[in-house]
Amino acid sequence: MGDPVSFGFPSAGRRRRLALRDVRGPVAKGRDFTRKALQDWGWDATETSEDALLLVSELLTNASLHGGGCHELLLTADGDALRIEVCDGSTSLPARLPAPQRGVPGGRGLFIVERLSDRWGSRPYGPGKAVWAEIDASRLLSGKAGDR
Repeated sequence: MGDPVSFGFPSAGRRRRLALRDVRGPVAKGRDFTRKALQDWGWDATETSEDALLLVSELLTNASLHGGGCHELLLTADGDALRIEVCDGSTSLPARLPAPQRGVPGGRGLFIVERLSDRWGSRPYGPGKAVWAEIDASRLLSGKAGDR
């Protein structure tokens, strides 16, 4: 059974963890997992909640393609922000390219992460690293159907 649905800020320290090592379809599983958490926390009725799902997709895709595979997705919510962390198997920290090349596929993932999040970064984590992005909680509350 999930957390009770409430609108507003989740109580301090809500965390959800999804193991993804050797899981087929980690991006789809991560999006479904995140969608359910946002619903449980009452943060699913804004355009920003769609941004959160896109951030999850980008971070998981980058881990799959460049980070030695997805190991774990960690979501942390409090009154300040939603933090999305993806742990992978590579110690190489991500480096954003100077600019995506027009007409050339790829190279846009971190630009999307930077554009949609309020903050992002990376840190060593176990045998690899965690790449994280945060969205301010106030953005996840604005535009709720009940606020109109």
